[in-house]
Amino acid sequence: MCWSSFWWIASAPAAAERAHALDHLPPLTVSAVEPVDVPEALPPVGASERWPWLQQLRRQPGFDLEPWLWALEAGGLELREDLLTVLAERLDVADQLRLLCCWRHLTKPDPALPGLIARDRHPAIASWLHNELGAGPQALGAALPLPVAAALLPLLGHQRQPSAWPLLQAWLRAPIPLRLRQAALDGLARGLSAWPRRPLAEQLAALSTDLDPSLAATAVDLLARLPAARRHLVPLRRQPLDAAVAARLARRLAALPVQPLLVVVHGRSGGVLPPELIGLEADLERRRGAPVRIQALTAPVPPEPADLVRPGVSLGLVPLLLLPGAHVRHDIPAMAAHWRRHTAVRRLPFLGAWPAWQRALREEVAALAAPVELWHHPLEGPLAGRYLRHLEQVCTARCRPVSGREAGGQGGSVSSPASVLPLTLATNRLTEALEPRLGAAEAAPLLARPRLYRRLLALLEALP
Repeated sequence: MCWSSFWWIASAPAAAERAHALDHLPPLTVSAVEPVDVPEALPPVGASERWPWLQQLRRQPGFDLEPWLWALEAGGLELREDLLTVLAERLDVADQLRLLCCWRHLTKPDPALPGLIARDRHPAIASWLHNELGAGPQALGAALPLPVAAALLPLLGHQRQPSAWPLLQAWLRAPIPLRLRQAALDGLARGLSAWPRRPLAEQLAALSTDLDPSLAATAVDLLARLPAARRHLVPLRRQPLDAAVAARLARRLAALPVQPLLVVVHGRSGGVLPPELIGLEADLERRRGAPVRIQALTAPVPPEPADLVRPGVSLGLVPLLLLPGAHVRHDIPAMAAHWRRHTAVRRLPFLGAWPAWQRALREEVAALAAPVELWHHPLEGPLAGRYLRHLEQVCTARCRPVSGREAGGQGGSVSSPASVLPLTLATNRLTEALEPRLGAAEAAPLLARPRLYRRLLALLEALP
């Protein structure tokens, strides 16, 4: 009742007239007497007052959530997006699981709702999602409708549980509708930092050549978000990509700064570079589009800083050394200290420690006639011994220390197996001593072997 009505009633001259006036006042509306925090008071779907009512409910400092959950579970209330938008902020993990189960048992579940319900990352929610999706794409059908799977796959990735990685992979690789593969890729994107880095990069690289351009473009974007993204993106330039995807790849690469590289090699007396290394420098600079200088450890002076220093971009120091000898332990740190007086330096491990290079050596050994021995310059110390034993296991070939004099059959002949692979990148005294004895092809250094040259060039091109 408003104040004007109250004043009129109080000033009426007779009681009969007052009673008559009260009988003819308009009735009070339900919203004026019912509280705004009970399910029964919620205006129906489509009513103009429903959204203002929900906003008023949202502003309540506290209301009992349990009647709302009971009403939703019992079917007294319809599970709708506007209502969940208000309730979601107050749901704990147990409440979220209750509503997920309620949603799952609907005849036509709205695929937009699980994202509003399951906001938290929690093992219990992850377990529920695994139970729903764990059977994989083969469960699609009555047991797992397509809209349900499409709604839950992104949430599975959002939980960032390592156990979700193989499950998302299974959905991505299956011959299923595009909508489901996109949902699985969305899940992959939501948990990007939780997945194992190398399998993730391989999966995304494979997707970048997918027949569907939308999937391929998203895969390129996700590769660009990984640390050291250039090493994942550069190899894609040699893949058969859709024209729009190739243009997207070019834009992603153009947005990544390219470091100048100082490539350190052993070299020959006086800093002379063998022909194999001169060709590598030219090819690498052309493919990277940034300055590349190769410095021999035997060179009298380092390159000029102006050739390599770029404002705001660090210098990549790349030791193309195959064994952890004194040069790796002492000379490379000294060179890094010298260049840090001019610019920021990102020093990489020596080449022989790169797993990708070790795999390339293993493939080269496998292509040769067995048995194979890896002949190398003699080394001392426990670190060298541990590394050589590791390399023997990787390549399934014996590592054998041989000096140039011994390789040439002087000072005591060294018998050779069926095949020898000299562990040296470019021509040196070891390969020169071996050539008269084994022939030019077998005594060739590693960079004179096309397969290894291409692999090393690709590895260096993909560096940040």
